[in-house]
Amino acid sequence: MLGLLLVLILSLFMGRKIIASTPALRRSIKWTLVTALLIPEICLQIWYVSTGIWDRTTSLPLELCSLTMLFSAVMLMTNSRKLYPLMYFAGIGGALQAVLTPSLDFPFPHLRFFHFFVSHVAIILAPLYMTWIQKYRPSWKSIGWTMLFLNMAALVVGLINLALNSNYMFLMRKPNTPSLLDLLGPHPFYIFAEELIALLLFIIMFSLFFAIPDHFKKIRKKRKHLHETSF
Repeated sequence: MLGLLLVLILSLFMGRKIIASTPALRRSIKWTLVTALLIPEICLQIWYVSTGIWDRTTSLPLELCSLTMLFSAVMLMTNSRKLYPLMYFAGIGGALQAVLTPSLDFPFPHLRFFHFFVSHVAIILAPLYMTWIQKYRPSWKSIGWTMLFLNMAALVVGLINLALNSNYMFLMRKPNTPSLLDLLGPHPFYIFAEELIALLLFIIMFSLFFAIPDHFKKIRKKRKHLHETSF
């Protein structure tokens, strides 16, 4: 699945000019991503109910990736510039961590396996589509807004956890399966460690893919201008 994710990312990047200049292809990819974001979750909820295992403490779409999944679909359908930077940072960052350390109760070829990977791959591809095809881009301020979004989401979900005695977003305790949280200390200190890691990750994501390339572009333009004026 990680290999498939890499292939899809490279294909989207390498074909970005053709996709951007072909309206029919652009729409097809856009709505394929919307489908990949929404249909697996709908199927999962139907499966929960049909098997009698739906539980308000575990089945609601209140994990971080569930929230970014829904917001990513809205972003694509509405071409939202406000949601884009939040999904670029929180969506890619959260989904990438999830696929690298998956927490799965059902292995391949169970529905839960496909739901997990299809939705998380789509969460990663959605903001990349907006970046490479729609030419959207975040800013340094976007990092601050994303951190605010994450904290507001954690506050709302935390209140729901208290009301339902649930553990969405792992705000009340760590997951039962091994995860990166095991390296970040006991509750609630791992939550603050997550915040610092998220902030560092967002800074790296913006620096590597936007700030540093922009800096070198300016240097090349300046050199080109000096070379032209020297003649």
